Formats: sequence, C-alpha cells, structure tokens
Amino acid sequence: MSYQYTQTFNNRRQQNWSRNKNTVAYVSNIKLGPVAHTVIVALMITVLGLVYLTQATKATSYDYKTQQIDSQIASLNTQKNDLQVENARLTALETVKNSSVASTMTTPASTQYANQQ
Repeated sequence: MSYQYTQTFNNRRQQNWSRNKNTVAYVSNIKLGPVAHTVIVALMITVLGLVYLTQATKATSYDYKTQQIDSQIASLNTQKNDLQVENARLTALETVKNSSVASTMTTPASTQYANQQ
C-alpha cells in the first residue's frame, strides 16, 4: 500500500507545529465508496457472527456431553447401591447358615399354634 503526501486534511489549527504532534498527513491511493464500505461492514458482521455461532455450538456440545456423563454416573450409582444391598443380603444369609448357633439347632417335633379368643 502506498501513501501520498497531501495538505488537504490539514486545516489552520493543525498547521501550527507543537511538540509530539504529527505534521504530515497520509492519504491512501485506494478510494472506497459508501457501497463498498457497507459491504465491508456487512462482511465483518457476518464473520463475527459465524465466529460467535461456532463458539456457542461448542459450549452446547459440551453441555450435551456432560449431561450424558451425569446420567451415566447416576445410573451407575443406583446400580452400585443395588449391588451393595444384594451383597449385604447374601452375606448375611451365608453367615447365618454357617454360624455355630445355626449348626446346633434342631428341627421341632411338632408345632402348634395357639388360637386367640
């Protein structure tokens, strides 16, 4: 891109020199009209919108994955609790069956039930 020295943008207030002020104004050789500026702004907005949409969909996909993992964790926790209960039940029956008290028990000769009146 080439620049060209011009005095057209310097008005009377800019002509007096002072410290830390630019004294040269540059003008680009490329001239864009209002339609070209509108098209460029529309393209920039479109690109920014697409970038925003890609970022938003990434967050949504992560949300779906975490929700799926959370449901897996919940189902595994319920399965774990069921297995703990089953383990306790089977262990309790096994210990009662093999205990010394159960081995010394005998079967009763006759059983009678009292009738309540």
